[in-house]
Amino acid sequence: MADGDTNLPTIERKLGLQIWGIENMKMVPVPEKAYGTFFEGDCYIILHTKRTSRGSAVDLHYWIGKDSSQDEQGAVALYVTQLDNALRGNPVQHREIEGHESETFQSYFRNGIIYKKGGVASGFKHVETNMYNIKRLLHVKGKKHVSATEVALSWDSFNKGDVFLLDLGKVLIQWNGPNCSIAEKSRGLALARSIRDSERGGRAQIGIIDNEKDSPDLMQIMKMVLGERRGELREAIPDAKADELQKANVRLYHVYEKDNDLVVQEIATRPLTQDLLQHEDCYILDQGGFKIYVWRGKASSLEEKKAAFTRAVGFIQAKGYPSSTNIEVINDGAESAMFKQLFQRWTEKDETQGLGKVYTTGKIAKVEQVKFDTTQLHARPELAAEQRMVDDASGEIEVWRIEDLQMQPVNPKTYGQFYGGDCYLVLYTYLRSGRPHYVLYMWQGRHASVDEITACALNAIELDKKHGDEAVQVRVTMGKEPTHFLAIFKGKLVIYEGGTSRAQKSTPEPVIRLFQVRGTDETNTKATEVPARASSLNSNDVFLLTTSQVCYLWCGKGCSGDEREMAKMVADIVSKRDKHTILEGQEPAEFWEALGGKAPYASEKRFQEQITHYQPRLFECSNQTGRFIMTEVVGFCQEDLDEDDVMLLDTWEEIFLWVGKASNTYERNEAIASAKEYLKTHPAGRDSATPIILVKQGYEPLNFTGWFNAWDPYKWSDGKSYEEMKNSLGDVSAIAEIKVDLNNISLNKRTLSMTNLAGSSMASASPEYKSHFNHSDSCNSSPSLVPNGEEIYSREVLMNKTVDELPEGVDPTKKEYYLSDTDFHDIFGKSKDEFYQMPKWKQQNEKKQYGLF
Repeated sequence: MADGDTNLPTIERKLGLQIWGIENMKMVPVPEKAYGTFFEGDCYIILHTKRTSRGSAVDLHYWIGKDSSQDEQGAVALYVTQLDNALRGNPVQHREIEGHESETFQSYFRNGIIYKKGGVASGFKHVETNMYNIKRLLHVKGKKHVSATEVALSWDSFNKGDVFLLDLGKVLIQWNGPNCSIAEKSRGLALARSIRDSERGGRAQIGIIDNEKDSPDLMQIMKMVLGERRGELREAIPDAKADELQKANVRLYHVYEKDNDLVVQEIATRPLTQDLLQHEDCYILDQGGFKIYVWRGKASSLEEKKAAFTRAVGFIQAKGYPSSTNIEVINDGAESAMFKQLFQRWTEKDETQGLGKVYTTGKIAKVEQVKFDTTQLHARPELAAEQRMVDDASGEIEVWRIEDLQMQPVNPKTYGQFYGGDCYLVLYTYLRSGRPHYVLYMWQGRHASVDEITACALNAIELDKKHGDEAVQVRVTMGKEPTHFLAIFKGKLVIYEGGTSRAQKSTPEPVIRLFQVRGTDETNTKATEVPARASSLNSNDVFLLTTSQVCYLWCGKGCSGDEREMAKMVADIVSKRDKHTILEGQEPAEFWEALGGKAPYASEKRFQEQITHYQPRLFECSNQTGRFIMTEVVGFCQEDLDEDDVMLLDTWEEIFLWVGKASNTYERNEAIASAKEYLKTHPAGRDSATPIILVKQGYEPLNFTGWFNAWDPYKWSDGKSYEEMKNSLGDVSAIAEIKVDLNNISLNKRTLSMTNLAGSSMASASPEYKSHFNHSDSCNSSPSLVPNGEEIYSREVLMNKTVDELPEGVDPTKKEYYLSDTDFHDIFGKSKDEFYQMPKWKQQNEKKQYGLF
């Protein structure tokens, strides 16, 4: 695809990532090997295309390095506008400032982002994968989103809480601060391996310092490079992150020009509704100064669309926000999931329901019942996730009521009957792969006391401990029972508005009660008590009216035969009286009398609800600092769940909290409070009764794992820990070599100064070969000649070297031949004669092993 503008290169239509740098004001493609590395003096354009259920989604970013010129910044902004036109306004556009990139941008570079000093003169056009002529220090930050910034080669750059990589070409030394978490160490190691494999062609060695006392050799190298350390290391400075309260402060502005002046008019605050966005206009949505969105209406003018970024920058300046504030430009009809979630209700074209669906009894809206084959759940975990089903609901149930703040067993004959004045614990046990798994539901009545709700949670913890801390804990608020909860009671779930199931009841039960019954089979039926008056009726449902003499089954005109059958089953639970089935419009006078007389009720024909497929979102949550902070992981996978994490997975209809084995006690204990805070502060004004599900590492149910692509159930048992990854780094021979190199460099400096005084020609020796000393005869300052006229070189001159780095005249296929006999035997453990008698393939393998291939 080429644009009409000749300055725009041909853009390939393909999935994945494409990156260009700006060189001489032209777009120049960056080699794939260099993806994730950005020069601070440059600007870049990043195009990302992914497949979605509705086709494809395109994100277009422009990245501004902190040392880039104004001309480059202007050029990159112009190219983004041209690219947007060429892509017909489909991309979501992002402005990225170095060090303040959006979560979407960071998700493209799973091993981390590296910032390099310099700019185009440093040459991003050509990537040298075998460079060893390097000496730099990288400051690595982040757990989920990793970035590495080149800092001064000095101990002053270090702190106690972060990871630092000393890159010496042949060796990468990872120094982990004493306060680093396992996740930070693991991410640092992943970055070090990435540098080794992509920049050094796999030919560098990695050394790790977890404890300085345990790594004297590596510390010696660091001291040679950085000098002796004086004074204490400083504490780490935490990143300034926006908390959820700040992000919840959303404001919508209408932006337009009047008499050459930019007018910004505030039109709404949280909660925002979609109808505020008019297709003829452009709007700015300010998310608490954390991020600025520009929405461009389909029918807005071309000039308005082109001015989107300029207006956003002007808005940021007028508000006094930092210049690094993220900007996202969104086109009408191509909104991102993050943008949609800032609105209370968002419907796509031809949809009738929004993302946040709140069903209240007595209203016309109905949950569409979807039948599915439960036998497919284990084979298709994504189905389990979509249907919110752990299994086929055929497991065992135990129920307790909280009474006097203690657990009292409930009579199995009354299982499924819940009273609004009580709290209950429901333990569901099912078999998976031959071993028991547990789901522990905490059902909280609407009229239960705060003490009872607290006692319910505390008793749940004790019950969980009795089952090896393996249970999935689910907070269930009365009226918001999840699908699986309905299924385990086999169509006999009855929810009484008030009262209690205790033997000693403080108040008598009402004589007349009305229940709304919804459901078509045993897996989805629930009867809920509603006010016993005519206005509670709904033409689409079946209602049970119980009196002292009779139980009426009132069948609305819109109900189905299946719904009527399920209502008959429930009728036997709520009343032992005679059952009278009556059809809507044929009610006897006694029916209306029991309800206090006729009154209008919802009677419109049931509409077909279109299911909204909501995109799940994963967050790392933290409130250790006293501020509730969440970091989103875009494009998440199982690898993003670290052992020391508490993660929140939002699937809209429920909130999952995943707790890692090594997570800290404070965050683990505060997990439920974090989830409640998340719902409370959500910009879309979420329902606080949304089910919250606590999941522990290693005991994830199918309805959780189904949201992850390619979940590996053996990851926690077979996956490599940080220590195992560290131990698998392999050959560290080059670490000893680098010490020799550094020693020889300092030795050469002394030798050169003496030879300069003597007027020796060695003063003009190439610096590349200053350390070519022969270890077998260290008193010789120049290489001795072998009988056939070829030179002997020290091991550090020959090992892990490219053709270009070898001394002139050395045959790159026979590097080992130029070693002294002593060095040869020291490395290979055999003489040259013995080595050359081995099969060729064996020779090659040993040469590869010792960096002489």
